[in-house]
Amino acid sequence: MRTIKAKNTLAVDRILSDKQRKNLSILELVVKHGPISRTEISRQTGLNIVTISNYINEFIEGELITEKGFDVSTGGRRPTLVELNTKFGYIIGVGLTALNIVGILVDPKMQVICEVKKERPSDNSEVIIDKLVETVEEILAKSKIEPGKVKGLGIGIPGVIDVEGQTIRWLGAMGLSMVSISGISLKDIFEKEFDIPTLVEHDAACAVFGERWFGFESEIKDMIYMYTGVGCGLIVNGQIYRGSKGSAGEVGIFNPASQDSETRRQESLGLGTWELDLGIGHYANEAINKGTKSRIFELAGNSPEKISLNLVIEASRTGDKLANELLENAGGQLGKKIAFLVNLLNPEVVVIGGGIEQAGSVFMDSVKRTVHSWAREENIRNLRIVPARLGGNAVAMGAACLVLQRIFMNA
Repeated sequence: MRTIKAKNTLAVDRILSDKQRKNLSILELVVKHGPISRTEISRQTGLNIVTISNYINEFIEGELITEKGFDVSTGGRRPTLVELNTKFGYIIGVGLTALNIVGILVDPKMQVICEVKKERPSDNSEVIIDKLVETVEEILAKSKIEPGKVKGLGIGIPGVIDVEGQTIRWLGAMGLSMVSISGISLKDIFEKEFDIPTLVEHDAACAVFGERWFGFESEIKDMIYMYTGVGCGLIVNGQIYRGSKGSAGEVGIFNPASQDSETRRQESLGLGTWELDLGIGHYANEAINKGTKSRIFELAGNSPEKISLNLVIEASRTGDKLANELLENAGGQLGKKIAFLVNLLNPEVVVIGGGIEQAGSVFMDSVKRTVHSWAREENIRNLRIVPARLGGNAVAMGAACLVLQRIFMNA
């Protein structure tokens, strides 16, 4: 029996071959409708039954797909059903969000076997990378799964991703206490550490892929995942849109030459700054320093440096006036960005995630009002604006889904 090897199968191809496209069409049907018969796959893809049988047999030989039972007969022999083979191995997905680091271990059906969640450190990039490594170590220890049984590791992370070299560049202007580092190869770091094939992808691209995979009907072809204030994931005509160099979706605007954070805010035009928390932490500190009374300060232990998006959301849930004002203003700012993108791309769905969706109705209602005020009437007709259905797991789950997609695509 030919076993499909995971090594070197996670490369990102900008232009898919005919075989890869067919692989992915079959995968989507097996994932969403399995157990499913070869006949039904043939009917839905428009490929003849001989072609489908050849592809399915290859997947069975490679242990990606297994046969399971029979379909109801409409006359003659009962069709054999196929589904994903849960014994193929496991996939790890890790996501770095505005609030947390989330790691999951899943089987090929994307059933979560183990989950690890850590609070997102606010330190520099080296500390964050160490925490990502610790997350994978904890998943392996907690699940007692040998690394050799893990077929791939997907990492969804903010920053400018070089999809060819799998390196990441973090900018000091991201509104975080990160240092500016160029050319960190997370792929190399993790493959050397765990000897597991690793895929590094932009967080928003992971999130939009995961949301479409699990959260929406396959008929949805055009979709935006708004990942807080940093960037967005784009599905155009049913496929992730990455652009010519893989860095599409960055909607923050600032002058990289501006070193002062306040200058960057003033130069950011109408679209707002490039910040994971939409500047909420900065403006909370600013208001409290001016003497504004707020539950936020109490929750931070009277330490301004401990003020975070999590604490603002927590204070809002108690009815804190400043917290509600901060979230409403942030919703308006994000709503302007979304309106711009809605006018440009005319999507069917806009998903808001990255942790900020946990702010609840104060924030989401402000986003929707602003979009409906700023976007063209034709472009918002039947538009859905919804919080991420996968919640804080969207990036990690999407990263795992992308690994499975790559394995299938290159099978």
